[in-house]
Amino acid sequence: MRSFASKLGAVTASAALALTLSPAAHAEEAAAYFEVTTYQDRSVIKLTDPAKIEHARGIVNGTEKERVHVVGRILKTPAPYNPGWSFHLNPDTIDFFQVAIEVCDATTSYVEEHLDEAGGAFLPGLVWCPWSSKVIREVTPGRG
Repeated sequence: MRSFASKLGAVTASAALALTLSPAAHAEEAAAYFEVTTYQDRSVIKLTDPAKIEHARGIVNGTEKERVHVVGRILKTPAPYNPGWSFHLNPDTIDFFQVAIEVCDATTSYVEEHLDEAGGAFLPGLVWCPWSSKVIREVTPGRG
């Protein structure tokens, strides 16, 4: 009986581990990448929330006409899917807006040039909401 209990415990532990790992694995499977413009600058964001992915696709196909601008919290590290920039938006904080306050507005190149100042008087809390931002297309990382 002890052998059966040990096997049952191992199966239960394996199932618990699978359940613990599956949301992260599922989130990676569900990730979608979108090219965003701010005037002449282009960058790439990563979305993992299915509702936000659908919202971004609505912007691309023209069915979403109001909340077309991107807002999120900057991470001061490069991301492999966002080449050419020393920062990216934290996927967990990205959302869309129609109107925002001026304190979080800047172009991508301006953020890059002043990244060391971001989080202080410039982009308080590292929140970035470029008024000129717009999702223009869905992309595959590494293929542009």
